[in-house]
Amino acid sequence: VQNKKLYLATFAAVLGPLSFGFVLGYSSPVIPELRNINDPELRLDSNQASWFGSLVTLGAAAGGILGGYLVDKVGRKLSLMLCSVPYVFGYIVIISAQNVWMLYFGRMLTGLASGITSLVVPVYISEVSHPKVRGMLGSCVQLMVVTGILGAYVAGITLKWRWLAVLCSFPSCIMLLFMSFMPETPRFLLNQNKRLEAIASLCFLRGPYVDHEWECRQIEASVQEEGLNFSEFKNPSIYRPVLIGVALMFFQQVTGINAVMFYAETIFEDANFKVIGVMASVVVGSIQVCFTAVAALIIDKTGRKVLLYISGIIMALSTALFGLYFKMVLPNQNNSPNPDVWFTLNSASPGTESSISWLAVVSLGLFVAGFALGWGPIPWLVISEIFPLKARGISSGACVLTNWIMAFLVTKEFHDFIGFLTSYGTFWLFSAFCCLSVTFTAFYVPETKGQTLEQIEAYFR
Repeated sequence: VQNKKLYLATFAAVLGPLSFGFVLGYSSPVIPELRNINDPELRLDSNQASWFGSLVTLGAAAGGILGGYLVDKVGRKLSLMLCSVPYVFGYIVIISAQNVWMLYFGRMLTGLASGITSLVVPVYISEVSHPKVRGMLGSCVQLMVVTGILGAYVAGITLKWRWLAVLCSFPSCIMLLFMSFMPETPRFLLNQNKRLEAIASLCFLRGPYVDHEWECRQIEASVQEEGLNFSEFKNPSIYRPVLIGVALMFFQQVTGINAVMFYAETIFEDANFKVIGVMASVVVGSIQVCFTAVAALIIDKTGRKVLLYISGIIMALSTALFGLYFKMVLPNQNNSPNPDVWFTLNSASPGTESSISWLAVVSLGLFVAGFALGWGPIPWLVISEIFPLKARGISSGACVLTNWIMAFLVTKEFHDFIGFLTSYGTFWLFSAFCCLSVTFTAFYVPETKGQTLEQIEAYFR
């Protein structure tokens, strides 16, 4: 029996990823405004702008470590309620900022909250869901992230940066309110030997017409003794899922998604598409939202691996086409003293660029759609499913930390890569990583469609 309250609990939890999407999207409309602001204390130069954009990823890496500790110590529900504090406080610091350092500090705080959110929400949703809808509800995490990014882009067209920060702080306040009425996950409660509360939680999540005792016994059978020693990481049932999770997070970032999103506006401008920079972001954000929604709807029918294959192949093709575009537009880039790809694009042979500019835009659209179908939502879903209960906090923490450190490196070092490998070489490197990700999926990622978390745990044992 479908129970509406399960969807209510999921909705309350995914307000976290919505906040996190607003944090990621905030810098795109705000950086151009802060670069031209009259106040010299707040004006950003290009180096400060890149820090303003990428500090969030460092805050989130710290949030991943903190979240891994909190989720096991205080529980899934309380961790989510606690992370609304740095969200709101971070935005207050940004709104009241008098200098660049206050902006940095605000971004670090909202990044910290985003790191905790990106770890706790997938765990919460996978533990309250039943197998038939777990894939769909788990994919809603990424759907809300891209919706938040798009929301920040659209609101940024009309709102000034301080007012945009006020708007961005709303979802986390609503999450705090809603989550206070939601139950803790039955698995965490049973792990704490709170059987009556676990039954009450199952009654809320599954409705009155389900055999709660049976499900409770199933979970209890897999809830092993409290505590985890580091020596247990020698055990394949613990280290194999951790390695798979870390590798999924590594591949998600080295496919180049952050670099492509970062330069989306410029790609549109160079392709002579007469769209304002921000509108280009809105177009890209809309593609992401549509295809992430498609993935959420079909994931429980197709399975995880099929979507990862399709997604990886589309991304490999589109990054290869990107490389081809730059190779054709910039035949003599090696002689160029300036490694900045957009400087060299503007000095490229005038005829080539406009005649094949459609290739860059098609590649961009394909890449974003491909990522949203598989490699965007599925790594987050899979890491929420494959870890054994007692190692869930620490294992998820390792994965989130990997993800954010890689995101920081790819975004911050993209320019250096272009100087070293040329722009087409960089995109062909991304393409090679996309091919590797497909191979990795084929050999190492288990299919978790339709299985309970206990069955997945038993599979690794």
